[in-house]
Amino acid sequence: MFRYIVRRLLQMILTFFGATFVVFALMFANQDDPIQALVGEKTPSDSLRAALTERYHLDEGFLTQYWYYIKGLLTGDLGKSLTGRDISEMLADAWPVTIRLAILAILIAAAIAVTTGVYAGIRRGGLFDNGTLLMTLLLLAMPIVVLAPLAQLVFAMELRWFPATTTKNATLYELLLPAIVLATTVIATQLRVTRTSVVENLRADYVRTARAKGLAPRRVTWVHVLRNSLIPVITLIGVDLGVLMSGAIVTEEVFNIPGVGFNLARGIRTEDGPLVVGFVSVLVIIFLIVNLAVDLLYAALDPRIRYE
Repeated sequence: MFRYIVRRLLQMILTFFGATFVVFALMFANQDDPIQALVGEKTPSDSLRAALTERYHLDEGFLTQYWYYIKGLLTGDLGKSLTGRDISEMLADAWPVTIRLAILAILIAAAIAVTTGVYAGIRRGGLFDNGTLLMTLLLLAMPIVVLAPLAQLVFAMELRWFPATTTKNATLYELLLPAIVLATTVIATQLRVTRTSVVENLRADYVRTARAKGLAPRRVTWVHVLRNSLIPVITLIGVDLGVLMSGAIVTEEVFNIPGVGFNLARGIRTEDGPLVVGFVSVLVIIFLIVNLAVDLLYAALDPRIRYE
């Protein structure tokens, strides 16, 4: 196990630098005139342009700019955005609301996907199973850029069941609609994986043995089958964290949630390279740590798995 963790940590380091390099390269290639994008339609003064160019090394090459960024990152300095604010402070302000939104979305997605997937697996080939298949196909076919404004229009503006926008100190109720919208990005895949895993486990030898011993069908399903069926689902939830973070950019922008996704969308729109790369770097670290934790949990749930 120790050798496996060390090997994974080394892989995480390579993945982190590779991801930040790609993101930095994309922002560098996409930049036209970040100073002009910052001030909007106004014309920046020569002194402002010179100061920002010197501070962010905008007149130097890509590799030089990336080196300055990595040097600051290794010392714990995420730098400053083009607006002059510390990126670490912006992250500290944005994280609480995004964490609450992501946790709520994960809980909603897992509750719906696992429950529905188990029942669909038990009643495979039936009306309920075919209905869930149709629902998952619809969710997969509808991108979040369409679903988020549509949900806001119908449930917030027309029916007025939820608030149309939220604030930094939003309650769970105010975050419920955007969390449901965000959860739809992962419900379909989690549901189908759960259903397939349940169907496979229902045919396993240990299930026939448990039934032969006279165990109640509910206990066989919700204790023995469910535990083994959740192993691939838990792994998928770790991967889905990246999907949720990308979906949060659209969701937070539509519902005006001042979180990480909202700041990323604004940074991309204003060509604020330091802000985008700084935020994405932290997201990459979190994604890698969560995936390592999921792999270790995978071994805890399935004693047949041994990491060396």
